Amino acid sequence: MSRSMSVLLVGEGNFSFSAALCSLQGSSQMVTATCLQPQEETLRQEGASDNVQTIKDSGGRVLFEVDSTKLGENVSLQGHIFDRVIFNFPHCGRKSGVKKNRQLLKDFFLSCVQLLAEDGEIHISLCNGQGGTPADQLRRERHNSWQVVAMAAEAHLILSDVRPFQGEEYQNYKCTGYRSQDKGFHLENALLHVFTRSVPFSCPQVCKVEEVIEGQKVQYNIPAELSDFISRGFLSADSIHPVKLVQDFLLGSLHEKWAVSMATRTPPFLITAKQLHTCCPDIKNTLCYWIHACQEDLYCEACSSTGKDEGQECFDKRRNCANSECRTRKGLNGKRSLCCPDCEGETARFVLRPSLGPQMEERLTEKEEWNPGETTVEDNQSLNGVKSLLFGISGVVFHNVPVSLWSQPAFHELLLTGVLPKKCEPAKVLQQTLERLLDPYGVSMVIEQGGVHLMAQPMGLIGKVRTSDTSSHLRVTVSLNLDHLAVLVFSLPDWRLLWSHDPRFLNEFELRPSPGSPFTPFSLYPELFSFDISLWTGTMWDEKKFHALVREATCGAVEHVKLIDRFSHPDLSQTSCCYRLIYHSHTHALSHTQALQFHKRLESLLSSRLEVTIR
Repeated sequence: MSRSMSVLLVGEGNFSFSAALCSLQGSSQMVTATCLQPQEETLRQEGASDNVQTIKDSGGRVLFEVDSTKLGENVSLQGHIFDRVIFNFPHCGRKSGVKKNRQLLKDFFLSCVQLLAEDGEIHISLCNGQGGTPADQLRRERHNSWQVVAMAAEAHLILSDVRPFQGEEYQNYKCTGYRSQDKGFHLENALLHVFTRSVPFSCPQVCKVEEVIEGQKVQYNIPAELSDFISRGFLSADSIHPVKLVQDFLLGSLHEKWAVSMATRTPPFLITAKQLHTCCPDIKNTLCYWIHACQEDLYCEACSSTGKDEGQECFDKRRNCANSECRTRKGLNGKRSLCCPDCEGETARFVLRPSLGPQMEERLTEKEEWNPGETTVEDNQSLNGVKSLLFGISGVVFHNVPVSLWSQPAFHELLLTGVLPKKCEPAKVLQQTLERLLDPYGVSMVIEQGGVHLMAQPMGLIGKVRTSDTSSHLRVTVSLNLDHLAVLVFSLPDWRLLWSHDPRFLNEFELRPSPGSPFTPFSLYPELFSFDISLWTGTMWDEKKFHALVREATCGAVEHVKLIDRFSHPDLSQTSCCYRLIYHSHTHALSHTQALQFHKRLESLLSSRLEVTIR
């Protein structure tokens, strides 16, 4: 501890730890030591009087009859903020069971955060096995432990560190208070738990975006469940984000044999359906987020609607119009627009890019030097003596997938492509290069029809290498999921960590110029909660909308959704579905109370937006 820190100690017995701390620091004018018992009772303990005097002589304060579960109500503590709050071996006294001690921890944490500095720490020392974390050498069953992580989460605190309690470092420290007696706790293998504040959950909101698509401005809404995945700048030039570090690592290694020209212009999130079907024929429509321009720009030739109000009336009347009745054309404002959002015409709909393929094709069209027989690469950049050049582009892409452990609705794709003479075997050399780079991280190459799949556990597919013939040349295209690669390279427990707003995440990578040692979590042993939800669905039940609402309502705190039961009523045209939701977060303090609030909010949104009946 720094000498300039303000330290609060609660639940002291004979004040020997506080006195030892004052002596250890050499200057303790910032120490406030408190105990629950009255002064007269406390001073009867052996050495207590001398310890109190030591604290006062060092400039510290000693307070009696301070309830650790009501710190905010104590007059002597009001107006004070502490950098450290220490509670050694809390106990309700007598033969109190785990439930009472659990409640003690919860009430202490809720009370303590009122006096804790924003970057402050709470230190809790517990006997071996009490905390109920994997750090305990003698780990009890969860129901028989104090569940310290879950209790702290109720006060929006996360466990940031666990280390042995080294009582021998504190001179003259004597542990007392076991079962309210002048008797010490069992300190063998005792653990010190360090808790810090968690960043709060942020509720996702629909985000309006304006982009230029095919020469015209288009305004549209990013769905709420995707709002946190845009405009984060992870791949900017000065970024230290692990996704950027992995990209730099790959490109730097490829530069040994290939020259890579990366796009510098930020491409729009939106592409047209025509672009999708032309450039990404292997991507299913059901994997895409279909987007429509905002309604105020709509125009329908069939209704001769010319104004915004009339256009809205047309929109309401012709929501289910046939394609032949709904036309996309240039209205009075010269903009191409659409009357009906349910129209399936290719030029009538947009999609959030599921791949960077369309933007890559646009870039290649604009490049005059894009010629299989020519290159502008320097002589030292060659492949088997043949000059080689790859074009690259990277950015966020979106996949409309169910909520599961390794399914990502958004991730960063790195797309590389080049057209090279077949005689230099570019596909083989590129595959070998990637294998050499990624094999240490558990990535394997599996030959599939149409190319090579890059596979890794537990996420599965993380990239593809595809080839296509163009006369005497071969076009090679590589698509890599940078997010999954970052998880592998830095040993992250969850891909959602990559999108964390907690500054401690990026702080881990400030001094890492390239992939190296595994990531050190800032939230240890987060609790997992399971809730079931049963609902009556009609014939138009859209399960993808259900998963989207799960992400929105729970702020991304659900890591997996599983259908565990389905029942069709014999007399009604309704089906009952029961889903199990697993709440788990490595980025926020997720308590049982918070998870239950999320679950109730999900039920409310399901009833109002999807018009289903919760059972």
